[in-house]
Amino acid sequence: MIPAGPYQTFDAFYRAQHERLFHFFRRKVGREEAPDLVQEAFTCVLRSGAFERLENPQGYLTRTAQNLLINRARTWRRKKCMLYPLDEARDAPIHPRQEWGIEARELRAAYRRALLALPLRTRRIFLMHRLKGMSYREIAEQLGVGEKGVEYHMMRALARCRRAAVRPE
Repeated sequence: MIPAGPYQTFDAFYRAQHERLFHFFRRKVGREEAPDLVQEAFTCVLRSGAFERLENPQGYLTRTAQNLLINRARTWRRKKCMLYPLDEARDAPIHPRQEWGIEARELRAAYRRALLALPLRTRRIFLMHRLKGMSYREIAEQLGVGEKGVEYHMMRALARCRRAAVRPE
């Protein structure tokens, strides 16, 4: 048996040519599919049974790799499909804006129900602080209560709003 070119065994040939063939396929089809095609190309060379008789096994391997790409293109053309790599920036899923809008309306309705269920003074203090932007001191002076009283009513209102947010009524 005459060795194939400069390679004594198929294993030595595989080790010497694997990286070169991987880079060839990576340029042609991308990093994800290159390893599979490398394996397929080496398998074709080994199964051909011609490795021991080859004078230029590197050229034979290169031609096998090119034929794999040609066959792949023909198959895709016949099936009329094209594969494109996923582009995270371009192919990102569309955010469920309509669902978000529905959830926001439901949450606002739950907050409204929670606020309407509050005692009148608690609701008034909460709205003065949140809508008018008044400080606890300003609210206390206007309503004639202590700041601790304002703080108590705000805690009650916020607790009710939290419960409404967790489980919309």
